[in-house]
Amino acid sequence: MLDDKDRIFTNIYGLKDKSLKGAMSRGHWDGTKQILEKGRDWIINEMKASGLRGRGGAGFPTGLKWSFMPKESDGRPHYLVVNADESEPGTCKDRDIMRHDPHTLIEGCVVASFAMGAHVAYIYVRGEYIREREALQAAIDECYDAGLLGKNNKNGWDMDIYVHHGAGAYICGEETALLESLEGKKGQPRLKPPFPANMGLYGCPTTVNNVESIAVAPTILRRGAGWFSAIGRPNNVGTKLFMVSGHVNRPCTVEEAMGIPFRELIERHCGGIRGGWDNLLAVIPGGSSCPVVTAENIIDAPMDFDGMRDVKSSFGTAAVIVMDRSTDIIKAIWRLSAFYKHESCGQCTPCREGTGWMMRVMERMVKGNAQKREIDMLMEVTKQVEGHTICALGDAAAWPIQGLIRNFRPEIEKRIDEYTHNATAHGAVLEAAE
Repeated sequence: MLDDKDRIFTNIYGLKDKSLKGAMSRGHWDGTKQILEKGRDWIINEMKASGLRGRGGAGFPTGLKWSFMPKESDGRPHYLVVNADESEPGTCKDRDIMRHDPHTLIEGCVVASFAMGAHVAYIYVRGEYIREREALQAAIDECYDAGLLGKNNKNGWDMDIYVHHGAGAYICGEETALLESLEGKKGQPRLKPPFPANMGLYGCPTTVNNVESIAVAPTILRRGAGWFSAIGRPNNVGTKLFMVSGHVNRPCTVEEAMGIPFRELIERHCGGIRGGWDNLLAVIPGGSSCPVVTAENIIDAPMDFDGMRDVKSSFGTAAVIVMDRSTDIIKAIWRLSAFYKHESCGQCTPCREGTGWMMRVMERMVKGNAQKREIDMLMEVTKQVEGHTICALGDAAAWPIQGLIRNFRPEIEKRIDEYTHNATAHGAVLEAAE
C-alpha cells in the first residue's frame, strides 16, 4: 500500500483548498524555477530514469517521448498538447485532477514545455467536461495574476497555456485526431509518419501527453527519479490513479502504487465486491477497450502493465470495471461494441464496416439468435479489423469481443442452445442475419 507521504495528488477528492495558495501550502510550485535552471537535458534524463510510462493507456516511456522533440529550433515554434479528452468508458481520473488539483497539471505544463523548448501549451478538454474546464481556467488565471505564467514570469521561461474545449468525439482522444480537431478540422487520425514530434500541431514539432503523465512530472523532479522508481516493480514503477467502478461496495478514484494486487485494491479502498468475492464474475481492468478477464485470473494479479499482459488483457488507464454474477456479460460486451460502432470516424474501411458488423452479430448473440459457427467467424473478423486501421479504435472495438469469446465461450453457446430449444419447441422462425 502507498504511504500518504508518497502521494502526488494531495487534493484528488476536493476536500482541501484548490486555489493557488492552497496548492502552494501542499508543496506545489515549490522550487519550480530551480528545476528549470538545471536545464533541459537534466529534466529529460531524470524523467527517463524515473521509469514513468504514459498514463493515457499506451504506457510509452514519458522521458523518451519528450526526448524526441528537436533540440534546436529550425524557426518553427514547439508545442505541448495535453490530452484531456477523457472519453474512454470507465476512465474518470483526469476530470478529478482538473477539477480538484489543477495546479499539478499547470506546473507540469511549465516543466514539460521547458524540457521540449515550447513556449505554448494547449490543454484539449473533453466536450462534456464543463465544470472541469471552468476550474482549470480559473487556476490558469490565478497563475497569470501571480506571475507564474506569461511573458517575463517568475520561473524564467515565457509560457502561455490555452484551454481548448472539444466537441464530444471519442476519436479525438487519439493524438493525431486531437491535433486535427485543435486546428479546426474534422477529428480524424493522421497517417504516421510523420510523427507529431516532427510535424504536429500547425506542422510544428509537438508532444501530446496525457493529463496524469504531465501532472506527476514536477513532483518526480522535486523528489528525484530514485524515489519514484522505487515504488512498484521493474518496468511498472511509480504511483497511479486507479478508478474502480461497477459492482463494488464503494466505487472510487484512488492513488495507489503500481503493481498492487487486485484483491488488495478492492478490499482496502472499495470495501470489497458487492455480495462477496464468490459473487465476482469478471473485470475489465483498464477501460472499455481492454479485454475482459475472469474472476479467477485477476483476483491475485498485480495491477500494472506486465501483470495485465500476463492475463491476456491490458492495463490501459487503470479504469477497473467490476462485474458481479448479476451481469449479462454478453450484453455488456455488445454495449461496448455499440459504443465503438457509434464513435468510429469512418476513415478506415475495416473499422467503418467492421464495427457495425461486429455489433450486429453481438446483438444476435445477446438473444442467442445465432449459430455456433458464427462465434469463430466473429473472432476471425475481429482479427481482420485489429491492426488494420490508422489508429487504435479498430483494436479497441475488437479486443472486448476477443476477451469475451476467449473467456466466456460456454456462456455464448449456452445462450444459443437455449434460444434454439425454445425456437424448436414453439415453432418459431430464426431471423436472417443482416
